[in-house]
Amino acid sequence: MANRPGAAWTLESQPWSAPKAIRLVREHLAHRGRRTPDSTDEVVQLLVRAAVADGGRTISLHLAEQNRTLLVLALSHQPDPLTLDDSLLPTLHRLGVLSCGTETGTDGRRLFAVLPLTR
Repeated sequence: MANRPGAAWTLESQPWSAPKAIRLVREHLAHRGRRTPDSTDEVVQLLVRAAVADGGRTISLHLAEQNRTLLVLALSHQPDPLTLDDSLLPTLHRLGVLSCGTETGTDGRRLFAVLPLTR
């Protein structure tokens, strides 16, 4: 995500982190004059809730822009995350994301979605 317009926040891994993440994303995009699909709030909520469910102490939320798309990435910081809800990725696809996925590494689970971005 280097060399791309974006933002990153560290949040507590708590139920109230999803509404806070939605607010942060909205404010960042409004400041940049960007528009996303109506489903963006729900996409952010699903990614953050899944990261929180992994049981870590903190989560990270990252945004990056490239070629009129927005990458939203949530990182759980939990090295041995719980089993991911099988409905997450199909739900994200139904919400109209261009791409989505998950990957687990030593730094925790990364959950991401790519959304179209307009001015």
